[in-house]
Amino acid sequence: MPTPRPTPAVGQSPSQLPPQGLVDHGFIAVRAKLIEVAAFLDRVERHGAADDFRCAALRSAAELLVDGQPERARRILEQLSDPTTAPDAVSSGKAAMGAWRPPAK
Repeated sequence: MPTPRPTPAVGQSPSQLPPQGLVDHGFIAVRAKLIEVAAFLDRVERHGAADDFRCAALRSAAELLVDGQPERARRILEQLSDPTTAPDAVSSGKAAMGAWRPPAK
């Protein structure tokens, strides 16, 4: 019989679990998300859209997952975000794109 996965007590965050409990609690959900990203990249490659700036941004951000450095979530978010502070002179009228596209030179 499999060992039940530990679940945080009411008011307890998953990060308060012991190390193995933290892995047991989150691994399956994170595994599914990683497979979903891989499937998405496979689809856009099959359909010739892999050069889209958002797909390129995802591939670049994925490199941060395995670089062995801390604060991956912060660094990935920063890499995908617009680093500029000055407002655009004219709004593009488009909704958020999910990844920053540097202006054309």
